[in-house]
Amino acid sequence: MRENGEQAVNEAFWSHWAWPLATAVIATIFTTLVARQYAQRRRWHQLFWSVGLALYAIAAYMEAFSEFANRWDPLIYRFYIVFAASLVAFLGLGTVYLMVSRTTYRHAALIYVLLASGVFLAGTLTADLDLQKLIPGITVGGKALGPSMSFPRVCSLFLNIPGTLALLGGAVLSVIRFGRRREWAYRMWANALIAIGTLIIACAGSRARLGHTAGLYPAEMLGSAFLLAGFLTAGTLEKGARRIRAKAVEPTTFDG
Repeated sequence: MRENGEQAVNEAFWSHWAWPLATAVIATIFTTLVARQYAQRRRWHQLFWSVGLALYAIAAYMEAFSEFANRWDPLIYRFYIVFAASLVAFLGLGTVYLMVSRTTYRHAALIYVLLASGVFLAGTLTADLDLQKLIPGITVGGKALGPSMSFPRVCSLFLNIPGTLALLGGAVLSVIRFGRRREWAYRMWANALIAIGTLIIACAGSRARLGHTAGLYPAEMLGSAFLLAGFLTAGTLEKGARRIRAKAVEPTTFDG
């Protein structure tokens, strides 16, 4: 009896609505900052990052609302599970538009993400849910959609895996590229933080898919904090750029 009581307390703690609410607030701030950048610069990668972060915030608000209300509404759950998978795909798509120069490849990635998200959404909206898996107070993951490799639940893999690889791969490549130049240390640390945040979210999502949902909400909050920290660190890049420009005009020892 004592062990069952302790388990219930642990589940209540890890699934408390305050965790996803904190994630939602962080994601909302993040979305606002990136959307402001897009409004100023009109870059495609900033647009897709804004979309991905907005989906992240909405999904987290859905988690917080459902845990606070102590029930998962089936319609909210259907949209939540699609948003939670698609957000990674759109963040990865933004990285593709940032790092890939060929327009054909970038647009192909966009079409893929839209089609995969559309199929997943259509399948999820028409699927029969296992309502017994929508247990209040317990993070449910995708279990209510059916077995791991059944349709439409399997569609999440076609969004999560490519999106994670693109986002993480772009961050790691940037760390390697800018780590060789001291003046661009800002970029290296920014991308290192982004890589850490991506790994945290990806690992927590993978565990949840396998049925280990304990700690998903805190991991989402921690991962989003690392992503935001990476973005804010990248915001200091203008300082680094000024340093490079100043270095370029400094007189050398050969100047009279």
